[in-house]
Amino acid sequence: MFDQFEVYRMMRQSNPWWNGQGGVEKLPTMYRQAYHETLDILENRELRRFVVLSGARRVGKTTVMKQVIAHLLQQGVNPQRVMYLSFDNPMYKLMGFYKVLEAYEQNVGLDEPCYFFFDEIQYAEEWSLWLKHLYDSRPNVHVVATGSASPGIEKGASDSGVGRWRVLRMPTLTFREYCDIVGAHGVSLPGRDKLKTLTEMSSVDLNGLLLGLADLQPHWARYLAMGGFPELLGMSSVERAQVVLREDVVDKVLKRDVPSLFDVRNTLQLEKIFLYLCLHSGSLINMSEMCRALEGVSMFTLQRYIDYLRDANLLYVCHNAAYTGKKGLSSQSKFYVADAAIRNASLMIDPYALSETEMGAMAENVVYKHLMYAYGSTHGLGYVRLPGRKKQEVDFAIAHPAGPRYLCEVKYKRDSSVTREDAIMTLLHAPETAGAFLVTRMPTDFGRFEEAPGGGNALIRIPAAAFCYLLG
Repeated sequence: MFDQFEVYRMMRQSNPWWNGQGGVEKLPTMYRQAYHETLDILENRELRRFVVLSGARRVGKTTVMKQVIAHLLQQGVNPQRVMYLSFDNPMYKLMGFYKVLEAYEQNVGLDEPCYFFFDEIQYAEEWSLWLKHLYDSRPNVHVVATGSASPGIEKGASDSGVGRWRVLRMPTLTFREYCDIVGAHGVSLPGRDKLKTLTEMSSVDLNGLLLGLADLQPHWARYLAMGGFPELLGMSSVERAQVVLREDVVDKVLKRDVPSLFDVRNTLQLEKIFLYLCLHSGSLINMSEMCRALEGVSMFTLQRYIDYLRDANLLYVCHNAAYTGKKGLSSQSKFYVADAAIRNASLMIDPYALSETEMGAMAENVVYKHLMYAYGSTHGLGYVRLPGRKKQEVDFAIAHPAGPRYLCEVKYKRDSSVTREDAIMTLLHAPETAGAFLVTRMPTDFGRFEEAPGGGNALIRIPAAAFCYLLG
C-alpha cells in the first residue's frame, strides 16, 4: 500500500528535527523517575538494553520519551539518528515494523548508533519479535517504547525480551512529583529505604521533620481531588477534569484498548465489573458474592476480566500476605484503582463532598499506590488478617524477602486512636516486625506512640500527606 518514498515522507513529518526545525516542542521542566531510569539504561555502555515504559493512559509516558529525545539532541546526537513514531497512528499501524525499518535503513542507514522511540507499541503487529530482531541483528540500535496496556508488554518481555529489554512501570504522579510541578517543596529523607529511616529517627528529629511538611496540606487536598494526571493540574474545574478522565482514560481503555488486545465479547460486563471494584475499592472482595451482585457474570468471566483490567493498568490487586511478607494467594483480595481520581470520575462522585468513610477509602487507595511505587518491585506487599478474628486486619505489610517487615494502617479520620486489641498492636511486637505506621488525616496528628509492655517497637503516627511525600 505504501512505497518507500511515502513512508519516509510520513516519518519526516513525525520527526521535525530531521528537517532542521529545532528540537521537540516545549516540554515540562520536571523530570520523573522514569526519565532518569531510561537515561541510565540508554547510556550504559557495558550492558545494552531496550526500555519499555508501561502505564495507564495520560500518565506521561510520551512526555518522558520526548524529554529523552530532547536530551539526546542537546547532547549533539545527529538528529536523523533519532526517530520517533506512534503506532497509535493508523498509517503506521498499516505499514508495520517492516516498512518503517526498511524505509529508515534505505534513506538514513543503520551503520551508526541510532535511537528509535516507538509510542503505543502494543498496536504494532508482532512488536516483540521485531524488537528481538533489532536487538540481535543491529547492535547500533537503541530503543525506547511505550505501552498503555501491559498484557502484551509483559508477555512480550517474558517471551522474547529476556535479557534484551526492561519494562519500567509508570504510575500516575506521586504526591512528591505533584508538589515539584506546582512548586511546593518539603524536606527529604536520606537513603533508599524511607520506612527504615523513619523508624530509626529520634522523637525530636521525627517531629521536626513532620512539622516541616505541614505546609503541604492544602496541596494534598487538591491532589486527592484532581489525581496524579499531569495534564489535569492546570484545570480549575474538578467536573471538567472528571470528564477528561472518563473519556480519555477509562472509556478508551474499556471500550478500545482492552477489547482490541483481549478476547472481550461484552464491554458492558467489563464496565460493570470495573465500576463494582471502584465502588468497593479497598474492601475485601468475595468473588462468589460479586458474581451474584453482577447478575449474568460467570466466575470465569469475572476472573478473566479482572486480569484484563489489571493488565491495562487500571487496577492494583492486593493479596493476603503471609506473616513472613511473602505473597500468598487468598480467596479474597483487595482491589485499588490506579488513581483515586479515576474512581471518583468513573462513579461521578464529587471529591469535595465525600463522607469520612469515603475519604478514608480514597486515602487508603493513594497510600497503596505510593507503597507500590516505592516497594512493589523489591518487597512483598499485601494486607494481613489475623486468623480466626473478624475484622482483625492490618491494611498493608511491606516485607523485604531477606529482611524485616513494616506494617501500615490508614486511619484517615479525626480520631486515629488505637487500642491494644487492634491487629496492628498485636503484630507490632512480633519478631519479624521492624516498625509500624499509623497514617492519619490531621496534619498535627503525628509522633511516636509507644505501646510497650516490656518495650518493643514504636508505632509512628504520620499524616498521609507527609507519608506519601516522603515515599514519592
